[in-house]
Amino acid sequence: MILERQILNQRDIQITIERLCHQLIEHHGDFKNTVIVGVQPRGKLLSNRIIVKLKKLLNTNNIESGSLDISFYRDDLRRKKEPIIPEVMDMNLSLESKNIVLIDDVLFTGRSIRSAIDALMAFGRPNSVELLTLIDRRFSRELPIQPNYVGKTVDSIDSERVIVEWKEENGKDRILMVKSD
Repeated sequence: MILERQILNQRDIQITIERLCHQLIEHHGDFKNTVIVGVQPRGKLLSNRIIVKLKKLLNTNNIESGSLDISFYRDDLRRKKEPIIPEVMDMNLSLESKNIVLIDDVLFTGRSIRSAIDALMAFGRPNSVELLTLIDRRFSRELPIQPNYVGKTVDSIDSERVIVEWKEENGKDRILMVKSD
């Protein structure tokens, strides 16, 4: 039996993204020395939404951004039975001395973010790296990685999964907590 409960609906997600954008503006001002980087695949969808909202709030088109494929930086790369097929990255910029806001949808063990930080270094040495996550599963960390900006914190056990559905892929925006019995 699968038990499912909705954590955030479409309206909640919109409000959360707006709040996160205001927090980013408070800390990064006009974004002249800040680059937003989405972790592919799902962090890219969130970062795209954040960039659109920031451009509207700041009345500008000058926000540097990219998307990062972490496939070959994962610590489970050799454990996979199927070969990993990398996604097309959009990182045609230098991160040298920039402030980076790394964006992913769910922070779970911290391993994907560790991989993303390793991958970032191929594009220059940033001044700082901050982490924004839509969902923080705070009791499941395996690495000492904590987000700077959090949409919602959820307490969950290992048998539960957080599923983020985006309109672009699933036809509607919502976040679910799913537990299998």
